[in-house]
Amino acid sequence: MKPTIPLFLGVFAVMALSNSIVPVLPAFSRDPAFQGTVYAAYFLGALVTTLPAGILSDRYGPLTFVRAGLFVTFASGLLMSLTTDPFILIAARLFEGTGAGIFVASALSCVNAMPGHRQESGIYMALLNAGLVTGLFLAGWLDTLTADPAAGIILFTLLSAISAGVSLGASETGSGQVVRTPRSLLPLVRDKCGIWYSSVILIGITGVAISLYPEYSMLSPAMVGFWTAAMSISTIAALILMAKAAWPPVPVIRTSAVLMGAGVLLTVLSPLGFLVLGWVAGMVIAAQLAALAGGHDQGAVMGLFSTSGYLGMTVLPFVAGLTARVAGYSSAFLLAAVLALSVVFFTRDSSCRKDAGFTSRP
Repeated sequence: MKPTIPLFLGVFAVMALSNSIVPVLPAFSRDPAFQGTVYAAYFLGALVTTLPAGILSDRYGPLTFVRAGLFVTFASGLLMSLTTDPFILIAARLFEGTGAGIFVASALSCVNAMPGHRQESGIYMALLNAGLVTGLFLAGWLDTLTADPAAGIILFTLLSAISAGVSLGASETGSGQVVRTPRSLLPLVRDKCGIWYSSVILIGITGVAISLYPEYSMLSPAMVGFWTAAMSISTIAALILMAKAAWPPVPVIRTSAVLMGAGVLLTVLSPLGFLVLGWVAGMVIAAQLAALAGGHDQGAVMGLFSTSGYLGMTVLPFVAGLTARVAGYSSAFLLAAVLALSVVFFTRDSSCRKDAGFTSRP
């Protein structure tokens, strides 16, 4: 079996299941703060597990953790598909996030350590976003067709079960990751602080838009799924373009921060803002991965990369949901725009340590 097959199929299934709940959030609760909590619970679970999974992947090899993440994802999907209790749903989303965190860090460490990592990581990230698109679109469409908000969750739970089964046929020798004893995390955290901060804010803002838009817009689940899927398609297009470019990461990230702020404000007026948000997210992810690839301890590096993104997706939608409850949706989107602009001031060459490897690699 080609070693990338369980990784590529797995990331598609994990991401599709994670987004299958987004278009149908209002079916579980009309409270924006509760919707933000349901959405953020997934990322809290991933936040807690992704860094330990990355570190352990360096020590013991990533395939065991790829499999564990897929089986946890399957179990959480079963729980979500069977419950109507909103608080059990939060717990299931938290459990789902733990599986995603275990899978993503270990799988991405495999991909980013392979020869020709630019192409492999491009395919991986494209399938990640394709999973997000499919989960959103099909969940909204199936809800409209069947009047069952759990229909999409059931479908992608089955796909995660297939992915877990396929992973059992893979071998550690083809994983692309060299097993080694991890080194201290402190230099990685310090020397690449600009990457981590930009990921927390800019990736987190996409979560703000996704979690708040269903109730803010009052659009049907199918239309919400369409526009948020369009955001992921825009991300895929940006990733493909950036994979062929050799632009320096810091200017790309700072420019992206300005565009992200503009995209958030545009979203208040029109769902076309999702296209801007998706494009900017693709620019940021591609620049970050190019800067981080090719070195040692890829499990730890990708664990930190995933952790920063999950931190943003955990905290920012929750804070934005509370802001929307207290001060209205426009205030929540304005707060996200201000945070985006803060990346311009806090992400500089001196905060990213070019001498520590913050440069594009071929």
